[in-house]
Amino acid sequence: MNWLSKSSAVFLMVVSLAAVFAPWVAPYSYETQNTLNTLAAPSFDHWMGADRLGRDLFSRLIYGARVSLFIGVSTTLLALLIGTVYGAISGYVGGKTDNVMMRFVDVVFALPDLLMIILVTVMMGRGVAGVFIALTLVSWVTVARLVRGEVLRIKEYTYVEAARALGAGHSRVLLREILPNILGLMVVTLTFRVPVAILAESTLSFIGLGIAPPFSSWGTLANEGWKAIKFYPHLILYPSLAIFLTILSFNFLGEGLRDYLDPKSRTRFGQRTG
Repeated sequence: MNWLSKSSAVFLMVVSLAAVFAPWVAPYSYETQNTLNTLAAPSFDHWMGADRLGRDLFSRLIYGARVSLFIGVSTTLLALLIGTVYGAISGYVGGKTDNVMMRFVDVVFALPDLLMIILVTVMMGRGVAGVFIALTLVSWVTVARLVRGEVLRIKEYTYVEAARALGAGHSRVLLREILPNILGLMVVTLTFRVPVAILAESTLSFIGLGIAPPFSSWGTLANEGWKAIKFYPHLILYPSLAIFLTILSFNFLGEGLRDYLDPKSRTRFGQRTG
């Protein structure tokens, strides 16, 4: 992997560790209020300033990473699991079964993602559960399509035919001969889908349909900062920067993993070579 991918991996590891150990890393509690520090500018005591309730923005950013990363990674993992099982069965069985299963995927894929997410979160209510379910429902179809295409390609390979000729059952062929060979695709898909989920959660929280107070995500913090952007731009600057750098790091890491797992598609700063 190139230096950008390695640097991105280090950055994501640091952010993840800070989120996991937030109670020990954050200098203040995410909900501690101090009216004397209301809308305070960045200083030695408050590195990123304080919000309208006097809460330390740096501490809330660290705790917000917990929510944003948890939703981004967990929804992507569940969508990857559902999409992989669905796509693998559809591609391996083929025929009418494949046709019916993929028509259902087409119907779900045709629905506007943002509209579905908003509808689910409105029905489920604000909170982690509603956002989690909504993002999972709109994410698995893309994975299903990718996995189905790979399974259709790999199941025609000679070693798969040889396994069948030696008497291997369908489950063995699928689990031992096909799925291990799409593991690289699944890893790369994971790194590219996590930032999409983080951005979607941030968008929901920004428009007021995401995480409910007193908990916060980066999108929630950006929403609060937007209301005071004219006089206190630092309130939206730091959450937005956290979202931007995290998404960019996941994309760089995904590019590096793709190049490492598939040397034929090596890139240099995003441009294909050869």
